[in-house]
Amino acid sequence: MKIFTNKDIKNFFAALSCILGCFILLFQLITRLSYETWNLSLLILSLLAALCILGACFLYFRKQNRIMEEAICQINLYLSGNTDIRIDCDKEGSLYKLFHAVNTLATALNAHVVKEQKVKEFLKGTISDISHQLKTPLAALTIYNGLSQDETEDIAAMQEFAAKSEKEIERIEMLVQNLLKITKLDAGSIIIKKAPENISDMINGIYQHFEYRAGKEKKIITLSGPDDTLLYCDRDWITEAISNIVKNALDHTDTGSQIIIEWKMFPAVTRITIKDNGSGIHPEDIHHVFKRFYRSRFSKDTQGIGLGLPLAKAIVEAHDGNITVDSTLGKGSIFVLSFLNITKM
Repeated sequence: MKIFTNKDIKNFFAALSCILGCFILLFQLITRLSYETWNLSLLILSLLAALCILGACFLYFRKQNRIMEEAICQINLYLSGNTDIRIDCDKEGSLYKLFHAVNTLATALNAHVVKEQKVKEFLKGTISDISHQLKTPLAALTIYNGLSQDETEDIAAMQEFAAKSEKEIERIEMLVQNLLKITKLDAGSIIIKKAPENISDMINGIYQHFEYRAGKEKKIITLSGPDDTLLYCDRDWITEAISNIVKNALDHTDTGSQIIIEWKMFPAVTRITIKDNGSGIHPEDIHHVFKRFYRSRFSKDTQGIGLGLPLAKAIVEAHDGNITVDSTLGKGSIFVLSFLNITKM
């Protein structure tokens, strides 16, 4: 019988049989000594009781064995690929607690598999996006290199191609650098060194960085906020985040447009707002602007690599902050960066 293939059960029945046999024998000996005769009726009743005990134990272990075999069958089905399979564990008892734990483990494994699949799909998509982003500047570099070789006597043409090649190289470098920054932030390998920083000083530094470009494109950058407001942050990283948003605003505004950078402290949070009166964001794109490599089918920007806003979002969230965007097509966009105040951290 299958249940006796288990050595522990076999030993249990052997021990129980010995105990019952010894009990019956001793019982008969005591009866013989007390009454000087063998009592056949008591012997038969004792044997029947022993058989009932052995039978009840046998039925119990056989039932438990069937339950275990059914559980093993379910586990094998799970291992064969049917991840929806679960073991029935609606009853009480230690065995059903074990089955419940197995079901919990199966659910956790399924969640892990789904997560791994999403990671693989994300990596696949990211690699595809990177390849696509690199393809354009590399193809341009190949063309400019070929044209430069053909125009060895035309110095002006060679200088033009060299300038264009340098621009494409800068584009590749920016792509790689931004990817490295986002990856490090995601992996938590970058330590955010927070300290009280003067927002006005940071914003003025950003203004000076973009002042030449804004003047050249005849755009106005306006700053608005108190001079003494402090933000508990990593100055370099927050400067990078705001700069990316300002650059995005410059990329999507026309000549004569205005970009306003405001900051203000509220009782619980400090907010930095970047407004522009540019082309705005199409309603179809408003929920996707922070996705990596996302490019709107309505966008006229052919040079962007789609990493500036995602990087800004990653930096803000690394500071336990929040970034939101509101936009009206044709009228402009508003980006709001919110951070907990120093006293609330």
